[in-house]
Amino acid sequence: MSTSQPQLPESEERNMTALGNILGIVIGFVSPLIFWLMYKDRSAFADRNLKSALNFHLTMIIAYIVGFILTFVFIGILIIIAIGVLTLIFSILAFVKTKDGIDYKYPIAIPFIR
Repeated sequence: MSTSQPQLPESEERNMTALGNILGIVIGFVSPLIFWLMYKDRSAFADRNLKSALNFHLTMIIAYIVGFILTFVFIGILIIIAIGVLTLIFSILAFVKTKDGIDYKYPIAIPFIR
């Protein structure tokens, strides 16, 4: 971690991490990316959890693309619905866990960013 910026207080670290997770429902990977870039050097907790969220949302983009391609054989519609439900559920779980200061690792995520 960089020493150029002060460490986040625990309450702010939890709030910003939780916010980065829950906003992913609405704006996808952009939210965890912005929050991760802002706080990765100021909090190991935010770094771990927002990286996990970013990887999850990037994985979901790939899944949406596959689902869109498969809409021509009908199953893609079911895939897109399933991805939406999984994104909603896992983002809410991540919000609740990180708000309580507990690390949350998304179960379905390709580790693009380590």
